[in-house]
Amino acid sequence: MRRHSIFRRLTIGLVVVGVLGAIMLLLFVALEYGLSPRDGLDVATFNSIMDEVGDHVVVPLLVLMLPLGIAAAWVIRSSLQPLKDAAAQIELAQTADRGYRVDASSFPKEAVGFADSVNGLLSRLDDTAAQQEAFAADVAHELRTPLAILGLELDKLDTETAARLKRDVTSMSRLIDQLLVLAQLDAQAAARAPTQDVVLGDLAADIVSHFAPLVLDEGKEIALEHGDGAIVSGRPEAIGAALRNLVENALRVTPRHGTVTILVGPGATLRVRDGGPGLSQDALRDCRQRLHRGDHSSKSGAGLGLAIVSRIMEAHGGSLKTDPDRTELVLDFERSSD
Repeated sequence: MRRHSIFRRLTIGLVVVGVLGAIMLLLFVALEYGLSPRDGLDVATFNSIMDEVGDHVVVPLLVLMLPLGIAAAWVIRSSLQPLKDAAAQIELAQTADRGYRVDASSFPKEAVGFADSVNGLLSRLDDTAAQQEAFAADVAHELRTPLAILGLELDKLDTETAARLKRDVTSMSRLIDQLLVLAQLDAQAAARAPTQDVVLGDLAADIVSHFAPLVLDEGKEIALEHGDGAIVSGRPEAIGAALRNLVENALRVTPRHGTVTILVGPGATLRVRDGGPGLSQDALRDCRQRLHRGDHSSKSGAGLGLAIVSRIMEAHGGSLKTDPDRTELVLDFERSSD
């Protein structure tokens, strides 16, 4: 459907009014001079009247047409400028942080109602996002507590069944954490939560420190190779969760005495290299689908790991990639880097 601007409609309206006014003026002059089809006028008299009309009506109209047109265009644009300013403020709501409201104090009266409706919608979005975050946190807490208690009770048992159940409990806890991150990410994205500058090198160093004791207990190694230390704009807890997920996958597929390496760079990228067989492009495509577990993830895992990582990267304007030849999974932030 073709849309016409208000400026165009007003311009056409003014042109029509001007033409009708000119026609009416000419008719009035004709009546004033007694011009009528039934009146017999000689050629000399008719020409004299036409010259009079041309000098005192037509020529002034033609002379005034340009300045009047410029003045009309200026008036129309000036009248529409407040509406353009209002539209610009409303458009900012798409990328503004949570709590943003359209300031309608300078809006024309015709646009105030629309601004109030937009502010009402923004308020409902903020409330919904806050409720979603609170619900996710409450659910995670309610599930973590019994799982933690169950894990402690299983620690007291020294049987093969208890060990298997403990692994299952650990997997369930990891699933809860992943779902919580995903729920919070969706809520923050919907509410336009503010982002922070994240130094990828510092984030990677924290992850290495976190996993170092576990890696040593498993007889494996974890290493960090620094690059140019790029900075990206995003949510540190979400990016950290994505990197932790890749490291956990890497540790599961890396054999004993093997090494998992986190590489920072080149550019705004984080790479996790493992000692496994590598993940093919097709397998990664399948793993991006929620509730699908690829052969790169643990059999005891929930299969949501790489799907959540992919969702986190999409929320940051990046992507999750794989390099099977180097047995690497890559967090590529190039499109979101400063």
